[in-house]
Amino acid sequence: MNQFNVLTLFPDVFSCFVKESIVGRSFKRGIIGIHTIDIRAFSRDKHKKVDDYPFGGGRGMLLTPDPLFRALESIEKRGRVIYLSPMGRVYSQAVVRELVNEKTITLICGHYEGIDQRVVENFVDDELSIGDYILTGGEIAAAAVIDSITRELEESLGNRESALEESFDSTGLLEFEQYTRPAEYRGMRVPDVLLSGHHAEIEKWKIKRRLLNTLKRRPGLLTKADLPELYRKLLQEIKEELDNECS
Repeated sequence: MNQFNVLTLFPDVFSCFVKESIVGRSFKRGIIGIHTIDIRAFSRDKHKKVDDYPFGGGRGMLLTPDPLFRALESIEKRGRVIYLSPMGRVYSQAVVRELVNEKTITLICGHYEGIDQRVVENFVDDELSIGDYILTGGEIAAAAVIDSITRELEESLGNRESALEESFDSTGLLEFEQYTRPAEYRGMRVPDVLLSGHHAEIEKWKIKRRLLNTLKRRPGLLTKADLPELYRKLLQEIKEELDNECS
């Protein structure tokens, strides 16, 4: 079982999260465990205050060290301790595949202007950012980390093949467009190749659409992608087709 410990000021945020979809099924089947720790429960203040003004001035408040130290020390097995922080390395599918091998992960959800640096220096193994934007707290980021790692666990997805052609799979490419019944809707038809039953041509179409979508939307991914020979050949075809369209 992969265990997630989540330090948060709002443990109720996760009560619905652990009941739904792949995360919910994995939780019920014992594939993952999610233990929320209420940081306020470790405050010595009679009003359960956990924040204070930062030394040196500045706007906002910081989570104080004592409740976080005590909350972290209460966890028997912390495993890899991750602080969800805008200063962290950017979260990606490559990081997901790295973390999926960790049997225990402890996630710290920051609030206000962040947490006292002494917590980071004494406990934190890694800092992660899920993007260059501001959230009210780290709970959404923690949920994203748990969800993405859970999807990578062998037992979580009912059909493992469904993960092989998703965006950011082992090729690093975006996904191809997908269609379902009816084959024609309001005059709009599904591409004929998908209805042909010709599996080799369908596979080629999917690869070309993935390559084209990546080239148009996220070209930087192609420079980092380790593409098989067939993919490189089809990418060259696509570039030649685009050049011909422009000439």
